[in-house]
Amino acid sequence: MLRVNRSRLLARLDDLARIGALEGGGVQRLAFTEQDLAGRRFVEHHLQRMDLTPRIDAIGNLWALRPGDHPDAAPVLLGSHTDSVGRAGRFDGSLGVLAALEVLEVLHENAHSTHRPVGLVSFVNEEGVRFMPDMMGSLYLRGDLDTDWVRAVRGTDGTTIGENLDKLGMAGSEDLRSSSVHAFLELHIEQGPVLEEVGLPVAVVTGVQGLRWLEITLKGTANHAGTTPMDRRQDAGLVAARVVVAMRECTQSIPGLRATVGRLVPSPNLINVIPGTVELTLDLRHPEQDTLDHAVERMRGTVAGLAEAEGVGYDIHETASAPAVQFDDLVVQAARDGAAALGLPVHELISGAGHDAQILARHCPSGMLFVRSRGGVSHNPAEYSSPEDVEAGANALLQAALRLAG
Repeated sequence: MLRVNRSRLLARLDDLARIGALEGGGVQRLAFTEQDLAGRRFVEHHLQRMDLTPRIDAIGNLWALRPGDHPDAAPVLLGSHTDSVGRAGRFDGSLGVLAALEVLEVLHENAHSTHRPVGLVSFVNEEGVRFMPDMMGSLYLRGDLDTDWVRAVRGTDGTTIGENLDKLGMAGSEDLRSSSVHAFLELHIEQGPVLEEVGLPVAVVTGVQGLRWLEITLKGTANHAGTTPMDRRQDAGLVAARVVVAMRECTQSIPGLRATVGRLVPSPNLINVIPGTVELTLDLRHPEQDTLDHAVERMRGTVAGLAEAEGVGYDIHETASAPAVQFDDLVVQAARDGAAALGLPVHELISGAGHDAQILARHCPSGMLFVRSRGGVSHNPAEYSSPEDVEAGANALLQAALRLAG
């Protein structure tokens, strides 16, 4: 049975983590920066060492195929992303890309033939930190985003993606959007506590819960905290507080719902002034789309009722939406078989976070494997998966890929 080279994979994780390394620990490779490009070139270099030709599309996605016995057959793609959040760990996204690279190298050094081509894909701007939306590379590859639209997206620093692509020479000339794909499989750290709690190194992911983001603006009246009677206030801060409580009550009555107020900004944000406006966000997630949609409509109605009761105006704008996904049976079964072939218990999970595989699932049969995360920590320099777990996940990816590629 073919096996990955653990030492080589771990060394490459170390090497990639040096690109964008931060003083005091952690990694920063924000999308469309010099560090992001350096991370992609690191992967390109190792592909070229295997005589594989990296292909780059108009927004910087990387794609490379190892030919199969039937080169015209639709390929099996493996991969993830190498961009990061602002102060990241070394595993999120990177493990999926470097494990895919390791699979290709194992096939190469063993001269192992497959029926279908097996390839690597590394998507740009999965994190969406500097430029929204997140998972941009996979959305573009799926055909949802137009090139001119992507180039015009303006980031947090005021520059556009197009300006950064041109400055860095990061864009390619390939058009990968019409490419047929037999299956896509993504290895990723769990970013949660479940595998650690059950004492297992690897899980087969059967789907990803849906996500909807709401941005809410509450419009009251800023006034003096000492002279304005309580019954004459239009307090946007009070309404915001009640929305947060109502959100938690919503999760208690809808099993499986996860809801978060991640940002809450009062204005003028002074100790002796009643908040005139408050901006806050709601992040709502659930594995079942109908339930998620019900929760969103419930919260919309709740915000309206709470605001009107206090004489406060409101505006609700949906900023992001990703449908709940059930992964394809073909890919899920290949992942199960790959894990079982290694003697690993087959544990199944639904992902709480969004991933490129969730986006590709509407383009081609897709699936995922998870690797245990210590403490469930992610998007943090403390992010960690043990060498043994990394090896187990990469070997499960290899075995699943072999089954999918024939």
